[in-house]
Amino acid sequence: MIPDHFEGVHFNKRLKSWYLKNHRPLLWRQTNDPYKIWLSEIILQQTRVAQGTPYYEKFLLHYPTVFDLANADERDVLRLWQGLGYYSRARNMHFTARQVVKDFDGKFPSTAAQLSKLKGLGAYTASAIASFAYGEAVAAIDGNVYRVMSRIFGIQSDMLSNEGKKEFATLAKELIPADDPGTYNQAMIEFGAIQCVPVSPNCIICPLNDICFAFEFGMQKELPVKAKKLKVKHRFLNYFVINQNGRIIMKERTGKDIWKGLFDFYLIESQTPLTSPEDFSEDKFIINLLKKGIITEIPELYTHRLTHQRLNVRFWWIEISESAAIDLPADMAFYTRDEIEFLPKPILIDTLLKEVGF
Repeated sequence: MIPDHFEGVHFNKRLKSWYLKNHRPLLWRQTNDPYKIWLSEIILQQTRVAQGTPYYEKFLLHYPTVFDLANADERDVLRLWQGLGYYSRARNMHFTARQVVKDFDGKFPSTAAQLSKLKGLGAYTASAIASFAYGEAVAAIDGNVYRVMSRIFGIQSDMLSNEGKKEFATLAKELIPADDPGTYNQAMIEFGAIQCVPVSPNCIICPLNDICFAFEFGMQKELPVKAKKLKVKHRFLNYFVINQNGRIIMKERTGKDIWKGLFDFYLIESQTPLTSPEDFSEDKFIINLLKKGIITEIPELYTHRLTHQRLNVRFWWIEISESAAIDLPADMAFYTRDEIEFLPKPILIDTLLKEVGF
């Protein structure tokens, strides 16, 4: 709730004035096309602007309309997404494009309530599109906005708790202006992104420091409160890069694990690090391969961080003689260098192939 002494309209005017002078001229801010806004919002989930911008441009080049994206092959969408991570975003995006074409004749719904029913659109994304594209007076609350509201208004509830979320939502609803809510939402997000930053904000030059609770009481480091901590799972992956006559064995990942729909190598996951070929003596496929070729460990141990997981990855190169017959598992196949280039792959796999010159 807005404090009695706090003038919400005055706050909005000052925030908008700051935004008009300081905002970054991002490409997706130069349009009210809901497709382009939606595309940018999906790409920027868990992604920095600098990293996401080239992907936004690539996707618009390949799929200029929602119809083009809906008609695309999922494998091509995943290949274009390669390097962004969180690949479920790409699959959901492709699914939603088809849903919009099929159920809405290619026109995105105009309200946050309707948009939130589309796959991959949470409350923030739905509200952002509704306000940016259609001018609906709904508050778009992302991590930046949580931080700004918490610091300025002194909200000390856990932002991840149900009670905290309700408190933030109530305040956000009171602050959102009926006129030009899109610019207001953009201003709140931008203010948190470049002024009220998570670590060491430059509060001395902040145009709102005279009304900021955190600045007055020196609580910038304590706010917002985020009590829950992510539990990180450590995994040990042993990949086998099996090469025969210039072709490598790869498979498409399925199931509910990471990287669904992407291609990787034959994998043995272990509970602890494995450092010797003898450690794989119980795997019949690898044992049979070693009778027909030579195994070499690629020296570097790769560490790949995901939000909830830390992957410790070791690669093993197996060179098979040209004449050797190989009985492949049903889900695996040989691919040439040119074929692999067009397969969607985890960035870790792509990096390895480039490093070994394949």
